[in-house]
Amino acid sequence: MADDQIGAPDSTAVRTALWRAMHLQVDPPPHVLEDDIGLRLAAPDDGWRERPDMDPVGTRAFRAAMVSRARFIEDLVAEQAGLGVTQYVILGAGLDTFAQRNPELASRLRIFEVDRPGPQAWKRHRLVRLGYGVPDWLHLVPVDFEADESWWERLIGAGFDTGRPAVVVSTGVSMYLTKDATAATLRQIAALAPGSTLAMSFLLPADLLDAADRPGLRASENGARSSGTPFISFYTPQEMLALAREAGLADPRHISGTALGDRYFADRADGLRPSSGEDLLLATVSASGSR
Repeated sequence: MADDQIGAPDSTAVRTALWRAMHLQVDPPPHVLEDDIGLRLAAPDDGWRERPDMDPVGTRAFRAAMVSRARFIEDLVAEQAGLGVTQYVILGAGLDTFAQRNPELASRLRIFEVDRPGPQAWKRHRLVRLGYGVPDWLHLVPVDFEADESWWERLIGAGFDTGRPAVVVSTGVSMYLTKDATAATLRQIAALAPGSTLAMSFLLPADLLDAADRPGLRASENGARSSGTPFISFYTPQEMLALAREAGLADPRHISGTALGDRYFADRADGLRPSSGEDLLLATVSASGSR
């Protein structure tokens, strides 16, 4: 990377940003998501497209999964904003660029990006340096999880209104947390104002993946372990739905990668489809809870 490395983002956040850029560069239209800002933020070395994890053929299904996941989340945010929800919380924001790519919609929301202090300070620096800045409606909320800081307390300290509904999103995070930690997060979200919505991604156990996708999962596991951030937790859809119900969330739904493929990649001439392996939990907060 061409910029200051202190507090640089995790390799997984960079990889996701680069795959999103690759979708624009190597996949033919229609593009499911148009995001080259993450590439500008990451500022990789000139040879980044020669990296093994950027192979345009070998990784096409994985980058399709990343862009379909992001597109689903952004469609959800737009839908909820249309219903009057004005708060959007991103847990483990990484190199998310929703605010920069959708300034008209984003400026009508209060967006809270929660992440570790080092990578977030790095991102703030890059946003300023690239001319995007950090507008008043975009709140970068640093949380030192290693010091047991509460993301909830830091969120409120940043101006989050607990009396108003929100969209809360956690993608690419649950696999790094213990199941107890994820259950605690779900309980905290269930205490949000009625009308709030949660979308959380989770990794499936290997035996639930399509056979063609299992080597990719093993490679991802090995890469995560070697970078010091091993995958800890995998969930069956039934297990994740049960956790949501036990936490008090209403109407928990399982959104499969196959469903996202049907929604965003139908009738493509190039046959591009997302890989299996990471699904989504979608749930709401009701006035009386789901208990």
